[in-house]
Amino acid sequence: MKLATFNVNGIRTRLPNLLHWLARESPDVVCLQELKALDGAFPEAELRQAGYGAIWKGQRSWNGVAILVKDGEPVEIRRELPGDPADEQSRYLEAAVNGVIVCCLYLPNGNPQPGPKFDYKLAWFERFTAHTQGLYQSGHPVVLAGDFNVIPTDADVYNPKSWQKDALIQPESRDAYQRLLSQGWLDCLRHEHPHEPIYTFWDYFRQHWPQNKGLRIDHILLNAELAPQLEAAGVHNWVRGEEHASDHAPTWIELSLTGAKRSAAAAATRRIPTEAPADPPPAAAARKKRAPAKPPRSKS
Repeated sequence: MKLATFNVNGIRTRLPNLLHWLARESPDVVCLQELKALDGAFPEAELRQAGYGAIWKGQRSWNGVAILVKDGEPVEIRRELPGDPADEQSRYLEAAVNGVIVCCLYLPNGNPQPGPKFDYKLAWFERFTAHTQGLYQSGHPVVLAGDFNVIPTDADVYNPKSWQKDALIQPESRDAYQRLLSQGWLDCLRHEHPHEPIYTFWDYFRQHWPQNKGLRIDHILLNAELAPQLEAAGVHNWVRGEEHASDHAPTWIELSLTGAKRSAAAAATRRIPTEAPADPPPAAAARKKRAPAKPPRSKS
C-alpha cells in the first residue's frame, strides 16, 4: 500500500495538479487537507473518473479534509474530532481502508500567537492526543496522516531564526507533538531520513521554493501494529514545482501489509475509544514498549 498526505490548498483551484499527481504516482490511499470548498463543490465525479472513491468534509473558504482510495471506497468511522461538540471546523476524518484505520487531520495553524488562534491550536492538539491514545491501544493497524502545522525540531526548518515568532515552532507546539509521539507513534519521514534536510512545505514568498527554504510540517505516523510494515517514505517534491502548485508537496509512505492485521470489518463497524483505558491490557502495554520497526540508517 502506498499512502500519501497532501495539503492541496484549494481543491478546485488545484484540481489539475491533483489529478496529474494521482495519474503519475498512483497512490492507493490519499489524505487531503485544506479543501477550501463546501461539500457540494467537492470534485467527486472527476476523482471517480480518475479511479478514486472518496469521503470528505468541506468548509467554505478554508479547512476541509478528504480521504481517497484507489479502486475502492473508504469506510467512514467518524467525521469529527471528539471532545468539543461546539467545534465546527472541518479538520478530521477517520476511515477503514483494507484493514487499516486511516486518520486524516488538518491541525490548526495557530497564528498569530499568542492569542485565541494559538489557544485553539493547543486545545485541538490536546483533544487529538486524547483520541489517539485510544487508537494506539485499539489493536488495529492505525496511521495518522496530515498537515500537523508543527515544525518538530530545528532540523525540520531551513532557518529556525526566521520562524521564531511563528506558532509552528513555539515550544508549546513542539511539546504537544513530542507528547503525541511518546504514545509510541513512529514518525515515518524522519525515521527513514534521520539526518538529511527534508521538507514538505515552501511558502510563496521570497523565492523560498527555488532556494529550497522549506519546512517539514506534513507528517505520517504509524502505531506499533503498522510500524513493522514500513518500507519507504519520502516527498514528491516535483509537485511543488508545477504551475499553480500548492505550497505543500505530497508526503508518502509505502507499506507491506502482509503481516498487518486485516480487521477491516471490525474497524469499520466498531467505534474506537476516544480516551485510553486507565489500565491497558498487558498486550497493549507490551506493544507500546516495542522498539521501532528498524533502527535509523546512518547517512554518509
